[in-house]
Amino acid sequence: MDINQQIRTTLAEHSIVLFMKGTPEFPMCGFSGRAAQALADAGATFHVVNVLADPQVRAALPHFANWPTFPQLFIQGELIGGCDIIEELKSAGELARMAKDVAGAAS
Repeated sequence: MDINQQIRTTLAEHSIVLFMKGTPEFPMCGFSGRAAQALADAGATFHVVNVLADPQVRAALPHFANWPTFPQLFIQGELIGGCDIIEELKSAGELARMAKDVAGAAS
């Protein structure tokens, strides 16, 4: 399976995916840590891909998503954005609503 197909498969298998440096428990950059915390604070259940553990994903995702930096948040296969956008959505209450909508769709 080529790397773009691997990314598509991950997005198809999980409603909310955060591609980040490190893990929520051990973020390897401040932006990734803030993004994971915002998702947790919003009550989102999300899948994490540690791009530092997978150099192919780290190299391919910026081209795949047309977004140059990490973290990258996808909800239902759609790129939402990076840390600043995630935090703006959380502040506006939209991130919690989006997480709830996804959870409701899954039940």
